[in-house]
Amino acid sequence: MSPTVAGAVFVVSLVLAMVTVHKPLGDYMYRVYTGVRHSRVERGIYRLLGVDADAGQRWSAYARAVLAFSVISLLFLYGLQRLQDELFLSLGFPPVTDHIAWNTAVSFVTNTNWQAYSGESTMGHLVQMAGLAVQNFVSAAVGMAVAMALVRGFARSRTEDLGNFWVDLVRGTIRILLPIAVVGALVLVAGGLVQNFTGPHEITTLGGATQNMTGGPVASQEVIKELGTNGGGFYNTNSAHPFENATSWTNWVEIFLILLIPFALPRTFGRMVGQVRQGYAIVAVMGVIAVASVILANVFELSGNATVPQAVGAAMEGKDVRFGVANSATFGAATTLTSTGAVDSFHDSYTPLGGMMTMFNMMLGEVAPGGVGSGLYGMLILAVITVFVAGLMVGRTPEYLGKKIGAREIKLASMYFLVTPVLVLIGTAAAMGNEAGLAAMLNSGPHGFSEILYAFTSASNNNGSAFGGVTVNTPWYDIALGLCMLFGRFLPIIFVLALAGSLARQSPVPESAGTLPTYRPQFVGMVVGVTVVLVALTFLPALALGPLAEGLS
Repeated sequence: MSPTVAGAVFVVSLVLAMVTVHKPLGDYMYRVYTGVRHSRVERGIYRLLGVDADAGQRWSAYARAVLAFSVISLLFLYGLQRLQDELFLSLGFPPVTDHIAWNTAVSFVTNTNWQAYSGESTMGHLVQMAGLAVQNFVSAAVGMAVAMALVRGFARSRTEDLGNFWVDLVRGTIRILLPIAVVGALVLVAGGLVQNFTGPHEITTLGGATQNMTGGPVASQEVIKELGTNGGGFYNTNSAHPFENATSWTNWVEIFLILLIPFALPRTFGRMVGQVRQGYAIVAVMGVIAVASVILANVFELSGNATVPQAVGAAMEGKDVRFGVANSATFGAATTLTSTGAVDSFHDSYTPLGGMMTMFNMMLGEVAPGGVGSGLYGMLILAVITVFVAGLMVGRTPEYLGKKIGAREIKLASMYFLVTPVLVLIGTAAAMGNEAGLAAMLNSGPHGFSEILYAFTSASNNNGSAFGGVTVNTPWYDIALGLCMLFGRFLPIIFVLALAGSLARQSPVPESAGTLPTYRPQFVGMVVGVTVVLVALTFLPALALGPLAEGLS
């Protein structure tokens, strides 16, 4: 079977799997977030937290709860790393340095999972489990909670009640993420991933040299890093390491886990607003962009225009022979279309246009299907902007799902959209304009610029994947990228919750002959167009200086 045919089969099977699980999982999550009964375990957690699970919250209270939980999580994770040598299962590793501990704590709390360290030689098993893996669960649950608050803003009228953050957090973790993670971990262990508590083993390589190989609770962390669209790897080579991703079929399973919840959440949205066809429209937008991205990534990598790729038939540099070009390109597209950040190949070795696709996916805002929760609320923001643009074209007050999109709503949506471009472009400019930023670059010219642009795009969009080729474990980069992660995560969340509160207070607007139908193919095409045009207008100059210049040279 040729690489092109094998890659097509791989992608088609993933699409069929997504279609199969979309409805049952989406309906299940609808029941989770709309149910009124609390389990015994959940009631115990609420008593421990001292919260009234039956009390609703207005948007400002919901936002304060999100921020308070995140600050406590950040401080706990930072302290755990700094005290690592005093804890059991530390494997004899010293405390994590202050700037890397800061960067890592911010990274995992913001669902970015950017790593400026080698996990197998820096973090002991306790930090990996009680620190990083726990944040993989709860940071994903925070994203889903914020998405549900926005959906309630569309679904409810004349109220300040957006639900209860603590209930959404606990239910998302216990009822959705944890059960799937347990099953997924067993599947991955069966596929060859390790799950133990062993320390470093000295092994002899085929060349006669020796090296230390660390075991650990890898499978349990691998499954939630993909399922929660986190991306932080147990090992430095991430999902290219055979202990994290053993075979081609585990590679398929990991991509499936990455896409599972984000592609099912539009069904939950449709059920909660009482119009399933609205959910189909949103998932259609996600699907169109995702399929186009995967196809282009595969085309660019399978038909590289350089001498060596043409000689061997594809761009194999930086890719594992277990997976091949097509599966690696699909994995790269999936992780950058979402906010996962896991890698099974070296993006720095992609063809210039193939590497550009991974950047472009993140610049879209990671909405196709995006991160767990964040993809849905990002796509709904783009839908709001689209109906506003359509309203301007026909001279009508724009409406979406029976809610008027007025000055306040469009201002909040616009500020949401502007946050990450500002962070990406200012951060890249700052790195290119000072000695600390330039000193870390291993390449010059357009490719070196692409490496810096990718790093700030990844951090600001809470993706976490690395292009490579730039040394980021320095105080300057750890602090700068950490700030981008913080602002890139929590400023948009505040704008989303404020928008949700504004929508929930409105009275429903009845449909009329002039109402734009937001469930038809016409609207799907409009949202796709607005998404691509907004990104092109914002980032095309930067892309022209990096991957486009390199690809056209």
